[in-house]
Amino acid sequence: MLIDEATIKVSSGSGGDGRVAYYINRGKPCGGDGGRGGNVSALINPQMTSLLPYVERKEREAGSGGGGGTFNKSGRNADELVLYFPPGTHLTDLETGEVIELTSSETPVQLCRGGNGGWGNATINLSSNHLFDKANPGQKGHTRQFKVAMKLIADFGLVGFPNAGKSSLLNVLTAAQARVADYPFTTLEPNLGVLYGNHGYTRRVLADIPGLIEGASEGKGLGVKFLKHIEKVSIILHCISCESADPLKDYHEIRAELEAYNPALLQKEEIVLLTKSDLIADDKKRLAKIKRQLKPVAKHIMVCSIVDDKSIKDIAEILVSDRS
Repeated sequence: MLIDEATIKVSSGSGGDGRVAYYINRGKPCGGDGGRGGNVSALINPQMTSLLPYVERKEREAGSGGGGGTFNKSGRNADELVLYFPPGTHLTDLETGEVIELTSSETPVQLCRGGNGGWGNATINLSSNHLFDKANPGQKGHTRQFKVAMKLIADFGLVGFPNAGKSSLLNVLTAAQARVADYPFTTLEPNLGVLYGNHGYTRRVLADIPGLIEGASEGKGLGVKFLKHIEKVSIILHCISCESADPLKDYHEIRAELEAYNPALLQKEEIVLLTKSDLIADDKKRLAKIKRQLKPVAKHIMVCSIVDDKSIKDIAEILVSDRS
């Protein structure tokens, strides 16, 4: 199950307290400083595909620094707590509204800074404290709450009305084993599949976005919950069933929902896939009419059927080619 949203609470560690201590028989202070509390940072893990770990465990806390010791020994600095997230994740601070978009798997982004350790009495030198009988407590750690959301990182996004054949197409292209049935909203969450080409050297990720309906950008049907996943794909594969009573109307309605959600989506390259062509195989005029209707608005049109191996092979070759 794909979990793409979570709310988490992260806390950095507190600094260790400074120590009050003296050398025996010498009266000189030797209390050490406290150690620094652990920072909390975030990194991308390319192998992660879900936020499930943060649903199962919503609170994460770094360790606190150790207290100062005698003979000027400083307390132990706590280790940094690194939290890993899937590609395409961004975190929104629920208090300030700050948005942190994670892009690197090598350079951590600090979420909370650990508290500094307190000074021991060997460090403190106050004119009013000739006996050096005081030490500082460590600074408290910081706590932040974030709404975490991920957007799928895929090369291609399959969009279209329910039952446009997206899941079936994903299955034959990638063996993703997406759920298929003859009723609306078979796909209740995005499915991912990987298409390999050029003897395995080329890798393309396809995302089957749950079926859109008119008004999806306003929350109808499955609503905006999955529209966000289209923002990250490089090419949109717009599936229109050859069974449709009005393919051109279907095309414009889906495009209108994409535009209403984010006008920038219309600038992405698009390939229109006329699916289920086997169901009108005996009606050449109808297929020609559909293509003629869509030609003025769609730059790239391909006809395909999951039972037509050649059409599937042609699509696969285009998707793994350098043009994609």
